[in-house]
Amino acid sequence: MKVLRSAVAAGAPTGPSQPIPPGLLTRALEVAGRLANDAAEVITATAGAGLRPSGAGPKDHPFDWVTDTDRTLERHTRRVLAAEFPQIPVVGEEYGSDPGAAGAPYRWVVDPVDGTANYVAGLPWYAYSLALLDAEGPVVGVLADPSRAQIYAAARGRGVRANGVPVQAAIRGGARGSLVCTELVGGRPWSGMASFLTTCGDAHTGVRILGSSALAIAQVALGHAVAAVLDGYEEWDVAGALALALESGAVVVDRRGRPDPMPTDGLLVTVPGALSEVLGWWQAACGPVLPRRSE
Repeated sequence: MKVLRSAVAAGAPTGPSQPIPPGLLTRALEVAGRLANDAAEVITATAGAGLRPSGAGPKDHPFDWVTDTDRTLERHTRRVLAAEFPQIPVVGEEYGSDPGAAGAPYRWVVDPVDGTANYVAGLPWYAYSLALLDAEGPVVGVLADPSRAQIYAAARGRGVRANGVPVQAAIRGGARGSLVCTELVGGRPWSGMASFLTTCGDAHTGVRILGSSALAIAQVALGHAVAAVLDGYEEWDVAGALALALESGAVVVDRRGRPDPMPTDGLLVTVPGALSEVLGWWQAACGPVLPRRSE
């Protein structure tokens, strides 16, 4: 399924943010947090529990797994959201888009287990992700990080919390001596990835590839990494984590370096002081960026 593009993602100029009804924001955050806690309990109880022979199977490639847990959590999420927000459609990794999602003023986006291959193997790096989006990007986002017993939550204009404690992106300056996260695309290195890794190493910048796009972005929001570069992904992989990043003080740009809360063709999430360096390394590794037809 193709990523649903908004006016912001298409590069259209934006004015002041459309106000979100405070009641909707509060209730969406509460319900999303409750669902994240539900997911954390299920994932913790089942991770690595002999799922290969009975409840798991690959989708597009050998490392693109789907399990009974993915399906169960997405069904549970859809049931709860349909009861609490009957007018807001849902887009999910396992069951696709509700009718009218592309043109709706709001939509929920869920990835029941981001990092399913890690989950199947029992490698503790996977997350549940849920976000509420409008035409301007993430409104609410939550991640359940069961391996660290953490729920990360953000709402537009309200900051980011980890288990209720406020957090923010790192204040430090450049990328040198820090960590940058990235991920494979379809189980393979993205074009230019080898060059990017070499450049980072030459600059004494560590790179981590751990198998969850959501948690890669979250590391910037939590102050553990200075940047995350993702060259390919689906909307559900990143929507919840981008809510965290934007509210933490991090910068989100597309591969051309333009601010965009929900890029669809590669993204860089970074602390402001590392933007120029890491964007330059990424662009140099990938080669010239062709302008879009509308430019």
